[in-house]
Amino acid sequence: MPTGAELLEELQLRGLLQDSTDADALAKRLDEGPVGLYCGFDPTADSLHIGNLQSIMLLRRFQLAGHRPIALVGGATGMIGDPSGRSDERQFLDTAVLDANRVAIGAQLTRLLDFTPGDFCARLVDNRDWTERLSVLDFLRDVGKYATINTMLAKESVKTRLQRESGISFTEFSYMLLQANDFLELHSHHDCDLQVAGSDQWGNITAGVDLVRRRTGDSVHGLTAPLIVRADGTKFGKSEGENLWLSAERTSPFRLYQYLLNLPDDDVEQLLLRLTLLPVSECQQIAAEHASAPGERQGQRRLARELCSLLHGPSVIGPIESASAVLFGAPIAQASEDALLLLSAELPSTHLLATDLLGADPLDLLVSVGLAKSKGEIRRNPAGYYVNQVSLQARSEGDLDAMQGSDVLHAKFILLQRGKNAYHLLVAD
Repeated sequence: MPTGAELLEELQLRGLLQDSTDADALAKRLDEGPVGLYCGFDPTADSLHIGNLQSIMLLRRFQLAGHRPIALVGGATGMIGDPSGRSDERQFLDTAVLDANRVAIGAQLTRLLDFTPGDFCARLVDNRDWTERLSVLDFLRDVGKYATINTMLAKESVKTRLQRESGISFTEFSYMLLQANDFLELHSHHDCDLQVAGSDQWGNITAGVDLVRRRTGDSVHGLTAPLIVRADGTKFGKSEGENLWLSAERTSPFRLYQYLLNLPDDDVEQLLLRLTLLPVSECQQIAAEHASAPGERQGQRRLARELCSLLHGPSVIGPIESASAVLFGAPIAQASEDALLLLSAELPSTHLLATDLLGADPLDLLVSVGLAKSKGEIRRNPAGYYVNQVSLQARSEGDLDAMQGSDVLHAKFILLQRGKNAYHLLVAD
């Protein structure tokens, strides 16, 4: 197992260390024996998103180094809403929705951390278990008593909101103290001495460190990692303005793979270092090999394989890469049925009876799915329209004016295409 200093040095090399309450003291505590550490995830949706993966992997790195991760699902704090990094107040979620979200997020965390019984077994906790037992008077006496308004107003998350006309409600203002109380509870009852999170949580973390010290006299620690920002300055994990989710139902493995495959070269090395468990030296080697032949996108491809395998299992990679290759010109006739089935969920598609496909005029099909406005438009440029990657001009020269049984791949699929990037998949039922 690495020493505390070695572990922190690796985090630094990976770009995962921004703030620490006292790095030397933390390294010493890590050397004294397994440390309980936690990170919180509020159930504001029924899935975590790709930006949360850095914090989850931070817990996993500590676990692999011989420490005990605690994943906290904020059943209580999720009812309030964290003001950090937000310009407006969150809308309250119904309790039933929060409960369903909490269960779904807990299942995701269970897959990404090791909960096998043992010395370094991960634990899953819900802060509603202790917060809902806390009366208002107890909260004011046991938590509020030890927090000064001056200190709370100085926190960046609060200052930013106070500068806006909408301000900040007392509800969100109190979020910091609820999170601080979580650290106190976990330290007192779960041997937790370290909180980790993204850098936007630094103010909340230091509030918890201070509360534990004031209430117990014990020294605990906090550590943050920088939020992931792409080379162009945009937030990592957004695709066309929408989050990329860890749930396959919200973001398909294929869509995640395509997002990662199309990342700029400048983003690849930092994401390999920060989001995968590959050794630092291997990440650097992949980046160097990629730099020597960037057109092959080997760095993006390895990143996509690692993250899709981590989140959805290695079995998804073959069909994804086969389907992806079709869109980049690989022969569709060689694609597996699983790959084409995957494409049917990602591309515009139409389900038809098999009897409606055989003998059909390809021009009628292209017009019916919206790839052409009229048959005349197609006739004026037959080289620009395709059936299973074969242009209509080539089909005409081969006397293939009507759809044949051989056109229906795996007895089920026909890919229609206009130009390089407009596709429509026909699926025979």
